[in-house]
Amino acid sequence: MNSKIEIVEVSPRDGIQNEKKILSTDAKLELIRLAVAAGAPRIEVTSFVNPKLVPQMADADELSARLPKDNNTSYIGLALNKRGYERVVAAGLHEANIVVTASDTFGKRNQGTDTDGTIRNFTEIMSNASADLKTGVSITTAFGCPFDGEVPLSRLLDTVSRCAEAKPFEIGIADTIGVATPADVAERVDAIKQLCPDIPLRLHFHDTRNTGIANAWAAVQAGATTLDSSFGGTGGCPFAPRATGNICTEDLLYMLHRSKIDTGMSLSRAIEAAQFIEQELEKTVPGMVMKAGVFPAND
Repeated sequence: MNSKIEIVEVSPRDGIQNEKKILSTDAKLELIRLAVAAGAPRIEVTSFVNPKLVPQMADADELSARLPKDNNTSYIGLALNKRGYERVVAAGLHEANIVVTASDTFGKRNQGTDTDGTIRNFTEIMSNASADLKTGVSITTAFGCPFDGEVPLSRLLDTVSRCAEAKPFEIGIADTIGVATPADVAERVDAIKQLCPDIPLRLHFHDTRNTGIANAWAAVQAGATTLDSSFGGTGGCPFAPRATGNICTEDLLYMLHRSKIDTGMSLSRAIEAAQFIEQELEKTVPGMVMKAGVFPAND
């Protein structure tokens, strides 16, 4: 088990992409500023997708142009296809996160193509990838699909293996609809680490069935080094029915810090960011530590 875990803050993208209230560009920039102030080493700032389908991300180009650049934070842009990747490059971000799906029907709903098609899109992007941009892959529905049901381990490993051939700097696996259990996580992390021992592994969990934090701990125990999370536990996917929020950054930090695992982030600043996003969304967000407070109280 690693003594340091890297957190990728995804609230500016996944945290708000499924909300009815569309945040202003200024509000998103303030959220990103708060994430930087909290010490987030990497932030998924936006996605370069069709604004008609995801209007919450319609300002991706403007937002990217206005990002504060005088810090050591790595800004990530998500893309589904070659056109989206080209927009990430033009935006001058530090990383591109390309989406591949482990299940056919979700791929058709989310990206207009099946698993094979998303892998072809990814390998084409990687064959002409910019040398100035770190390019990784996130494999969605890695534990289960809202339409196709169970995603067998063998199918996930085949998807991972084909993506690994393109040599991404990182492979992410996402529990898009929050169906995983700690046993699932331990099994899949171990299998992927054996299959691709030299490629860093990133985990993305949703707390749809109240197993998200337990799954994060299972990932840490299995040797994962990078976890996605969102301030306040906000999030969800427009193309996955009943897919609720990501694991909560403050709750994750509390668990890791109390377990003597370093993240380089400030829990108190993360709580401030969660309070901000709750205020902006004008709704109560799922985060627990922001309501209960830290322990001991002077921490």
